[in-house]
Amino acid sequence: MQIGTLSERTGLSRDSLRFYEKRGLLQARRSANGYRDYPEDAVQWLGYVRTAQQLGFTLAEIAADLPQLVQGEDAGPALRATLTRKLADIDARISALQGLRTTLATRLAETPEAGASCPLRPQA
Repeated sequence: MQIGTLSERTGLSRDSLRFYEKRGLLQARRSANGYRDYPEDAVQWLGYVRTAQQLGFTLAEIAADLPQLVQGEDAGPALRATLTRKLADIDARISALQGLRTTLATRLAETPEAGASCPLRPQA
């Protein structure tokens, strides 16, 4: 299928499809006239890519792991392990952000009034 059809069927712009192709996430054959020709399963594949992005995976992570995970009969356990690792990463980031929030709130609380002291100065 041509890029316009794939764009319509996935809701992705042509530029996004070209970008995914450049990143190695999508493959197309070139027809004799130079047009991209995408396989029918590209629609489902792009659905996986978009879902993975919504779950917090980077394009680099998707390119490295997703092709092996969605292919094959035994993909379930490997995909579950990958999702479990991502959940642990997210939990660690949330914890770090909570620590950052506490530090920022403390500095703001130690600055009695606006302009009296700079909350960015090193604490004594």
